Amino acid sequence: MFGAIEAGGTKFVCAVGTGPQDLETCQIPTTRPQATIGSAAAFLAERAGRALRAVGIASFGPVGLDPAAPSYGHITSTPKLEWRNFDFAGSIGRALGVPIGFDTDVNGAALGEARWGAAQGLTDFVYLTVGTGIGGGAVSGGRVVHGLVHPEMGHIRIPHDLARDPYPGICPYHGDCLEGLASGPAMEARWGVPASGLGPDHPAWVLEARYLALGIASFVCTLSPRRVIVGGGVMQQAHLFAAVRSEFVQLLNGYVQAPEITERVDGFIVPPLLGARAGVLGALALAEQAARS
Repeated sequence: MFGAIEAGGTKFVCAVGTGPQDLETCQIPTTRPQATIGSAAAFLAERAGRALRAVGIASFGPVGLDPAAPSYGHITSTPKLEWRNFDFAGSIGRALGVPIGFDTDVNGAALGEARWGAAQGLTDFVYLTVGTGIGGGAVSGGRVVHGLVHPEMGHIRIPHDLARDPYPGICPYHGDCLEGLASGPAMEARWGVPASGLGPDHPAWVLEARYLALGIASFVCTLSPRRVIVGGGVMQQAHLFAAVRSEFVQLLNGYVQAPEITERVDGFIVPPLLGARAGVLGALALAEQAARS
């Protein structure tokens, strides 16, 4: 049996099981590190006991992913001050005495979709989440892309037409990066209403589709994924996917000649099959990997 922790800024989703069919979960509020970690470890130990082989953690970040660096397994420069430079993976490992798999929350969600969801059978794809923030994970050649740190897809710079959209952006670091213009908080700050309260005919969605398509076009031109999976709270709008696909095709303007885009774009930009469980199931996939290594 494997343990999983999807660690978010407001809550932890913890689970034990072997896959979607037998997953047992609980939610724990994200408070002080020691209290939150203690509750998570207690749940995993109680539900799995000696059957627990490994634990996977898909965490909010930024996080340290270089196994050779002292910061490996740590949450690093997060705005949540109590969690800054906290040894997350080490704390769980010491509490439970099992191997630990560790990655970002969006990389975890990408692994979940690869193992059980919309990216099954694919070696190259992008997972993007659009909600309180915007983040992305890329899988290339069957492996999650890391590097100097890890991809920060929400902070790419995209064209900002100030005449059309005078809103300066909400990102405290960059202002009008992709997250600063298209995240849920950016939409609420611009329009004075949460995204969930905007009707399908509101001009907000035309602008949102444009920004998301600009970001996806950049990822397609740099990473050449075979599919782009887009989840998160902002995407819970039946009309938004069609608008994003239409803008995306117009932006590429026939340059990428692949039938997946030119003929079957409805199957190229898709929602996650695992829905809200993508992150915690990705953490379970990380546990599987840790048990094998």
